[in-house]
Amino acid sequence: MNAALPVLSSAVPAYQSRSYDFAEYTTCRNWRGGALVDAVSGHTLPVENPRHGKVMGHVVLSGQADVEAAVHAAKLALPGWKGTPMRERAQVMFRLKALLERDMDELCWLLSAENGKTYAEAKGDIDKGIECIEFAIALPQMATGGGIDVSRGVHCEVTNEPLGIVAGIVPFNFPIMVPLWMLPNALVAGNAFILKPSEVVPYGALRLGQLLKEAGLPDGIYQTINGGRDAVEAVVDHPAIAAIGFVGSTKVAKLVYARASALGKRALCLGGAKNHVIVVPDADLELTAQTAVASSFGCAGQRCMASSLMVAVGDVQHIIDAMVGYAKNMQLGKDMGCVISQAARERINAYIDQAEKLGAKVIVDGRGASLPGADGYWVGPTILDNVSPDMPAGCDEIFGPVLSIIHAKTLDEAIAIENASPYGNGAAIFTTRGYVARYAVERLEAGMIGVNIGVPVPREPFSFGGFHDSKFGHGDITGMDGFRFWSRPKKITSKWALQSDSSWMS
Repeated sequence: MNAALPVLSSAVPAYQSRSYDFAEYTTCRNWRGGALVDAVSGHTLPVENPRHGKVMGHVVLSGQADVEAAVHAAKLALPGWKGTPMRERAQVMFRLKALLERDMDELCWLLSAENGKTYAEAKGDIDKGIECIEFAIALPQMATGGGIDVSRGVHCEVTNEPLGIVAGIVPFNFPIMVPLWMLPNALVAGNAFILKPSEVVPYGALRLGQLLKEAGLPDGIYQTINGGRDAVEAVVDHPAIAAIGFVGSTKVAKLVYARASALGKRALCLGGAKNHVIVVPDADLELTAQTAVASSFGCAGQRCMASSLMVAVGDVQHIIDAMVGYAKNMQLGKDMGCVISQAARERINAYIDQAEKLGAKVIVDGRGASLPGADGYWVGPTILDNVSPDMPAGCDEIFGPVLSIIHAKTLDEAIAIENASPYGNGAAIFTTRGYVARYAVERLEAGMIGVNIGVPVPREPFSFGGFHDSKFGHGDITGMDGFRFWSRPKKITSKWALQSDSSWMS
């Protein structure tokens, strides 16, 4: 362990830009013990502004020694935090909510710069994170274990205890929201939390550290470890880290879950998705067309809840035509941001090229899209018609602004197509008939179902999580399931009064 790395400062510089114009920012160092610290390796990676395709800063590359140092700091801080009453721990979250609202404008522009989101999408990222904080603030009222007299003079009760030091590994697409799926519940439960953000978008996690410190969180209770695969493996492998939360691709989610579970750790790993939207002829034209387009192309399709596959049941050509109109009228840079990298753009375009060669019809083509004054990584809204379920565009998670349309003759055939997918994150049915909606809801195999909702993300206190290859582990990541994941029930049975009679418990 190298616990003596030089502390640079506890002040994270403000992000000054208030526009989409390119602006340089700082080197993102690790947040350890309430301060900025360099990584042991001394190496960094460039952080790009994908809207412009230019380097806006750098991020340090951490490894095992950095994780060891973070764990050491967490061990020093943990007893005091664990001994703090839950109501007082929740007050830190209350203050964090106010600070996020205070700094909303600056944070939105920062997230837009590092991720490529539009300002409105960045605000949605933070707003959803705040909603998770609000749930955690209420935990002292909800997380009561309860107790009763179970026999003569014998009382049983349950308390919720923290696990100790826990960690989260999060992706690039929601730099604030996804960490806040985990952090508030874990911290209010009494844990120390180590976050490994995506090295592509490290600044949101860094700013959370600064704001948590300002909110009164003790130093060492929240820390970040920046870097790539070496940092991930060091976090998963460290024997003092009791639980791992992960959000990312299915491939990596499987690896992290298997690795953490083999070490006896608690693990909940959310993977990829291929969310199906089933549209039947009686669906409302405007609602369906607008909602499907917004769901497919919001955040440039770079979200696990994007509706990336539409199953058109029967004659719904009028709805498809309306969708084409909405998609063609979307303005790049205003209605939709860019994709995260040049590699992502090439991968997405390759899926479109391949689908076209295999017989799909490109009815809205986003290849070659550009935005004057922003020479970054752009792919416009793309709609592929006549896709088959066995085409890569019909079964792979493209993770970009591409909507594939498969045609089915009946609702049962459409449901069978969704249920055949290895993923089971989200699915939706668009109809104006309650019977049709109920029929689909009862048969679709996905953890989150929408009825005339394109992005069926449950609002707090309901929890987030899918089925099949979209989730590895038990329970969901938010809501009460999230709190239970980061805590463990302790059952206490006590007897103080001597009894003249007896039972089997005496």
